[in-house]
Amino acid sequence: MTPPRTLAILSYHKIGVGPGGWDTWYYVSEAIFEKQLAWLRDDGWQAIDCAAFLRGLREPESLPKRGLLLTFDDGYRTMRTVAMPILQRFAMPAIVFVPTAFIGGMNTFDAGNEPDEPIAGWDDLRALEQGGVSVQSHAVSHPAFSKLTPARMEEELCASKLALESGLGKPVDVFAFPYGDGGVNPEQTTELLRKTGYAAACLYGGGPVTLPASDPYRLTRLAMGPDTDLAAALGDV
Repeated sequence: MTPPRTLAILSYHKIGVGPGGWDTWYYVSEAIFEKQLAWLRDDGWQAIDCAAFLRGLREPESLPKRGLLLTFDDGYRTMRTVAMPILQRFAMPAIVFVPTAFIGGMNTFDAGNEPDEPIAGWDDLRALEQGGVSVQSHAVSHPAFSKLTPARMEEELCASKLALESGLGKPVDVFAFPYGDGGVNPEQTTELLRKTGYAAACLYGGGPVTLPASDPYRLTRLAMGPDTDLAAALGDV
């Protein structure tokens, strides 16, 4: 029997310094980000790309014993200018989840809570794809799913997927719930994800996933900030 595989899905938002020097917990400086990646590498975690992740959900034995999936929510332009070069230096692929209504615009979904900051445009997203960062869906309007009707959920899932597939010329198979809000009816939400063609979906918060996953549409992710203790969260795995 194949021993269980562990997959640590890490969830970042912003790498670098906030505009105007206004940082929040969701900003991880370049120096801390590099330190975190170095710790993961030295502790034996093996970063995988989106294709390997999807295959691993179907065939866990295809993954390393301690797999690492780096994910980034919201698709800030600094993903291309700051995060991607660091990821490339470490030879680590990643996934970025983008709300399609804000492509090339600003993060108005966070108005008043986070600094105003540009979201990646289509040229940025294409560069990320070419640079080892797979672009996947974060809905259209970045809504809390628990506040949506099933029809609106389906619209958000379907329209964002179609927009990204059309704009990037590639399949979009993974979804991340905005705010980590998986809706009030998990079974119904999972059925909508299946219906609209997704193979997996990620929540926000939680620990590593043991594969085979009990539910590939509600995968937990370790929330990453500047003070996240990786040794405490993953050191015993």
